[in-house]
Amino acid sequence: MLLIKLITMKRRKIVVAAGFCLSFFLGTLMNLLYIPGFEHHQNHDNRVHRYYHEKQQRVTGDSQLHVGESVTKAVAESNSKYAAGSRHHQDLLLQIRERFDEVVRYRRRQAHGSGTGDPVRPLERRRLMDSEPGDNWDPIKVIERTENRQTHFQNRLSPSTHTQTKSRKDFTMNSRSINGTPMLGCSSIDNVTNVQYLGSGYTKAVYKAALNNSLSVALKSVDFGGHDMENCVKKYASPGDCYRLASFKIVKEMTLMERLQHPNILKLYGYCYQDSNDIQDTVTAITELGSPLEMIQLLQTSWEERFRICLSLVRLLHFLAHSPLGSVTLLDFRPRQFVLVAGELKVTDLDDASTEEAPCSPSSTSDCVMEFPARNFTLPCSRGRCLGINEKRNLYNAYRFFFTYLLPHSAPPTLRPLLDKIVNSTGELIWGIDETLLQLEEVLHLYRNGFYLHNRTQTHRADYKRVVDASIPGENYRCWPSYQHDGCLLSVYSITEAIGVCESHAQCRAFVLTNQTTWTGHQLVFFKTGPASLNSAKGRVTYVRVGS
Repeated sequence: MLLIKLITMKRRKIVVAAGFCLSFFLGTLMNLLYIPGFEHHQNHDNRVHRYYHEKQQRVTGDSQLHVGESVTKAVAESNSKYAAGSRHHQDLLLQIRERFDEVVRYRRRQAHGSGTGDPVRPLERRRLMDSEPGDNWDPIKVIERTENRQTHFQNRLSPSTHTQTKSRKDFTMNSRSINGTPMLGCSSIDNVTNVQYLGSGYTKAVYKAALNNSLSVALKSVDFGGHDMENCVKKYASPGDCYRLASFKIVKEMTLMERLQHPNILKLYGYCYQDSNDIQDTVTAITELGSPLEMIQLLQTSWEERFRICLSLVRLLHFLAHSPLGSVTLLDFRPRQFVLVAGELKVTDLDDASTEEAPCSPSSTSDCVMEFPARNFTLPCSRGRCLGINEKRNLYNAYRFFFTYLLPHSAPPTLRPLLDKIVNSTGELIWGIDETLLQLEEVLHLYRNGFYLHNRTQTHRADYKRVVDASIPGENYRCWPSYQHDGCLLSVYSITEAIGVCESHAQCRAFVLTNQTTWTGHQLVFFKTGPASLNSAKGRVTYVRVGS
């Protein structure tokens, strides 16, 4: 009986411990993946069918960016269409005018124009993430939205008044080329192939498509079944004006992509207007295509690749802090707002970017408070604006979403003190973006030139025989982190470092130099359990351990 009780107690402890580990894992997972503004759905076929249905209704031949052309006259005509006392509709028209004015300011190169109306109205605010913790994701609601999405697509929207006015010139693109590259238009996407639905956010739906069976691009358009359109139509019963309101998010994003050209900002390839769902001139943006940023997968990659992502992000934030438009903040700062293109991190979603520095009064202690789940920061008020709030918000979000997860883990030991200092200084907002970039560039310099190695002239425990034009196709073993999941493929600065790595692995008895290098110039090396399958391979060099 006593033995049974002991076994029962032991099992209970195991269950409790397993439950604790599972809850910790799920909490971390939700904190990384919680993106309430972006959902992946299963009804891909329906999405692609809808894309082709809309494409068939396209009106081609217009090469001007003119979503805003209808604002002024549409307001006047809508006023006559609806009752004079309709406050709801007047509120909708005011929101359209505000978004129109915002894009006009960006196009006219004004960095700090003042908007009108309430800057935190529900449809304008969407869901800004600063004060929202990352562990309150409700999977039931996500599933319900996914299952109900197909019904929303089948409810076609009714016509909306669309007119042309003199304001069209405000949305004419500066040119039909960017940096000498001609922009794509409707004719470019008339015969796209391999259309795949990628996902949707509050406003936009995103598709992947192939142009001329070669160039893969992303196509962004207003999601007629999305949060913004659905809520707006329910409230105002004006599908055409609700579309116009939502479409300015895409126009704003295209404008910023054109104005803020940087290696870490997604490229704008072009745009197209089409008639769809009984609404004239629906806009589609054609952009560079990237791979979604999956944080769980990134945690399993090499430190060198994770460092590259953090460096790319800081270079982007440094540019945004000193952009031609002034200091730009990313209000909806989440990992899913970024993609990877050939290993480089790029921001893909700019419709919630802002150049507005929060206004403040020197006598107030609450105007310049930045609230985050873990802590708050109070910034100084200078000349009626919260000093550096856009830069600081970006930097702290980079710390809490990227640096803490990606920078220190499995880094070279000699770089850890500097990396810890970077993480701590950004987490406390002791440094600004200039100093942060300077320190990360120093880390890159140390790593790229091999200064992180303990002793580059150290002696080793065993000798290694160099075999030219030879390789070992088998004899693999797994190590972490590896560039290849079924073998041990690591990057090294030198042969000396490769020997040191091999001697630190109990299984290693040989290694093969490849002809591939990483973005820092380090060479990729396969580490092997022995030379049993050694064979001829032109251009390869193999080192085989001899002796103990």
